[in-house]
Amino acid sequence: MTLIIASAILLLGAGGGGAAWYMSRTQDGAPFQARHEPPVFVNLETFTVNLQSEHGDQHLQTNLTLKMEDSSAADLIKLHMPEVRNRVLLLLSSKAASQINGVEGKKKLASELLEEIKQPSSERSPGHAVQSVLFTSFVIQ
Repeated sequence: MTLIIASAILLLGAGGGGAAWYMSRTQDGAPFQARHEPPVFVNLETFTVNLQSEHGDQHLQTNLTLKMEDSSAADLIKLHMPEVRNRVLLLLSSKAASQINGVEGKKKLASELLEEIKQPSSERSPGHAVQSVLFTSFVIQ
């Protein structure tokens, strides 16, 4: 009788352990995370730049928002904000209005800005945690 009870306890323990292990894994074997931290958005101050001359003086005024992986990445990018703003300003001011006027031009610019921001500037550079660059306003005059 004791042998049956011990076997039942062992079987239940093994079954429970196996179930717990299975439930903690996803289909590809990576750990399952029940809660995903929502993305964090970091608003950058307004950028106003002179565009490359084509037909007289033209200016771009835009607001950008960075979509970050999590709040710790957002805090880190805020510490490096002067470097981020410098990179953005240099890239924006290198453009002509005709390059960024249409939807495709804006999408390409957002992609270029993302690549520029992701370039490491130090060993603790937060750029890798930027998921996307979003325009919240965009005016060419």
